Amino acid sequence: MGAYILRRLLLIIPTLFGIMVINFTLTQFVPGGPIEQIIARIDGEGDVFGAISGGAGEFANDTARSSAQGSSEYAGARGLPPEFIEELEREFGFDKPPVERFFTMIWNYMRLDFGESYFRSIGVFELVAEKLPVSITLGLWSTLIAYIVSIPLGIRKAVNDGSTFDTWTSGLIIVAYAIPGFLFAILLLVLFAGGTYWQIFPLRGLTSDNFEDLSLIGKVLDYFWHIALPVFASTIASFATLTLLTKNSFLDEIKKQYVITARAKGVSERRVLYGHVFRNAMLIVIAGFPGLFISVFFGGSLIIETIFSLDGLGRLGFEAAVARDYPVIFGTLFVFGLVGLVIGILSDLMYVFVDPRIDFEKREA
Repeated sequence: MGAYILRRLLLIIPTLFGIMVINFTLTQFVPGGPIEQIIARIDGEGDVFGAISGGAGEFANDTARSSAQGSSEYAGARGLPPEFIEELEREFGFDKPPVERFFTMIWNYMRLDFGESYFRSIGVFELVAEKLPVSITLGLWSTLIAYIVSIPLGIRKAVNDGSTFDTWTSGLIIVAYAIPGFLFAILLLVLFAGGTYWQIFPLRGLTSDNFEDLSLIGKVLDYFWHIALPVFASTIASFATLTLLTKNSFLDEIKKQYVITARAKGVSERRVLYGHVFRNAMLIVIAGFPGLFISVFFGGSLIIETIFSLDGLGRLGFEAAVARDYPVIFGTLFVFGLVGLVIGILSDLMYVFVDPRIDFEKREA
């Protein structure tokens, strides 16, 4: 198993390289890059370069002011000096060929140097490290709650297949699955966050303003108080899918011959379900863990973070894409890809933990 894990870890390197190649290539064909964003800001907002670090920001301000002297027109309306554009290109590295810029970025990544945001005076690594805990909080808690609720519920539905309980719970699950996550999040805000009815939960953030002054128990309660609605909103769709997956998996196993034999020998129903069926039925459920976590971590994080005003990685990546802040875009993509690949390896390890008979090395041989 050790050799298999080592091979999987080594495969992370070319996989991440491929992800970065594809995304870097795509950005070369997307109109409205960082230079165009800055020119648009000059046209529409004047002196907006306080957030840009380095000589290009100062040069942009000086050029914009000198071009605007003696006229009420915007600088961009008369055209910007060529030296201004050249200075911006040198500042952002666009004076170099794309291939050279790409391999420079990869070399910096190998040294854990993710560069600095174009429009914020902070490094990408610091930005990602600051926002990552919010997205991981949503992903882990949502996935954990989905498994804790869905597995027992799916088992009971399988045991009582066709009963009134199974019919009613299936109806509720289908309704929950049909409601889009963002719509359910808005509904929770309206009902429980002071929108129209009750002010039970806070509207934004992961902690209160006086979090540092609270006791240890107070901090824990404050944390769960803040994440209750976002986690609930991001869990609802995955909960429905996982429940039906668990039910169908158990139904397939319950009908097999070894279960009938165990019951004929007088083995208790609880031991049949959790001692024999559980391990085999859970394999397909565990296989869905990476997909479930990544779907919450990738897709759900942006929507939930935006609605509940959570400053996480999904929201950071979206804002960077809109502003064409390439270092932040590539940094968040790198983190998302790395997390997804590591979760895939952990899923294989969970396979072996649930069923030791599985040996990935023999399967590859």
